[in-house]
Amino acid sequence: MFDLTHARHDPGHVLAPGLFRSLGAGDRKKLKLDVTYIHGKERLEFTGFEPLGVDDMRVLQGLVAMAGPEGLMLRDGEGETKGGKQLALDLFTPPHEILAAGKKPDTLVVRDSLRRLAREVGMDEGGKTIKQIRKSVERLFGVTIFVQSGKTRFATRLLSSYASDEGTGDLFVAVNPRVAEAILGDRQHVRIDLDEVRNLKTDPARLIHQRLCGWIDCGKSGKASLDTLSEYVWPDSPTATDAARRKHRMKVRAAMKELEALGWSVVEDRKGICTITRPRLIKS
Repeated sequence: MFDLTHARHDPGHVLAPGLFRSLGAGDRKKLKLDVTYIHGKERLEFTGFEPLGVDDMRVLQGLVAMAGPEGLMLRDGEGETKGGKQLALDLFTPPHEILAAGKKPDTLVVRDSLRRLAREVGMDEGGKTIKQIRKSVERLFGVTIFVQSGKTRFATRLLSSYASDEGTGDLFVAVNPRVAEAILGDRQHVRIDLDEVRNLKTDPARLIHQRLCGWIDCGKSGKASLDTLSEYVWPDSPTATDAARRKHRMKVRAAMKELEALGWSVVEDRKGICTITRPRLIKS
């Protein structure tokens, strides 16, 4: 039933605090996306008219996974046909510096269906969910990423290109070059197990799972407080009331139980510090 085992994701997209968050009723209308994250020597600024929620995160995980073994590679190469070059130009508008140099970055394209995307990330394939997924893809496409590296600054969309057919359910998406580089092994990547993604049941567990995958390698351990884990779900948790923070900790503990059911180890000490061990990678 499932074809894909994992997503090779970009750490900058996985670890950016508050890029994906738990949203309440009306938050999409009240809030905007404005997240800045320093990753290595790069400054990433994510901006959008709407915040990104858990379903958006799951949809992006699925797209990244589908762009891996099954994605169509488009690169600026001498051996490309004229039609292939034009398709590449239509897909992605590169930064001015790259245009000036006559070089277009490689990208990966997903050509599949909305129903397949839903299935791979554990969502149902009903009509209502498919409409929500389409909206999520369009929301992701609306996000701009400004990248500052030294004195160089450029921008790209979170998804470089997008098209879908409501009648057939067909989906066409190009991931941004930064994600493409992670998938292709040209930069550091984060491995996200899709079987785990499909079996998580709650939003806090899903958000915490992605962030933990970003900094704990398979078979390795790390430590984080309950309050830090709360911030993975509710970025404004430090400013919440004491009652709200206690409620957040309860939900975090329940989320960690979900991870334990998938083979993760979580040991909490008296100070609320959790030692978290990720399952070893089993190669088939």
